[in-house]
Amino acid sequence: MKKRKGVSPIIATVLLIGMVVALALIVFVWMRSFTQETITKFDGENIELACEDVQFQATYSTNGNISVSNIGNVPIYDMRVTTSDAGGYESEKMSETGDDWPSTGLNPGDASEVGTFFGNEVSVIPILLGNSENGKRTFACEGQEYELI
Repeated sequence: MKKRKGVSPIIATVLLIGMVVALALIVFVWMRSFTQETITKFDGENIELACEDVQFQATYSTNGNISVSNIGNVPIYDMRVTTSDAGGYESEKMSETGDDWPSTGLNPGDASEVGTFFGNEVSVIPILLGNSENGKRTFACEGQEYELI
């Protein structure tokens, strides 16, 4: 009779351990996607809750300038301006335009006028500055988008 050869017990054990480690890494990476670094503002309050309290007025003039007034009691660190037309869309922060946006942002009661933004549709989104485990971080309040035109 012929003897059948199979996988040796050592090779089977190594393969089994390798599959378990690979599966554990996949589960670890998957679970990590559920946890985000918490950014806080105002004595540990989650910054997403602070976004609900942001209040501002923004106007767009025909020469492409945008005026923003902080009428709430939450400091606005920056604003993301999205302009779109037939050729696509462009998004940039007001602080990166090199104009008159204050380096510390808009404190409650402050106002600023920044230009030049042209497009068929112009909208602004406030950006807040908060604290995280790794220092200061910005957070865009996506739910607070304000369409100007």
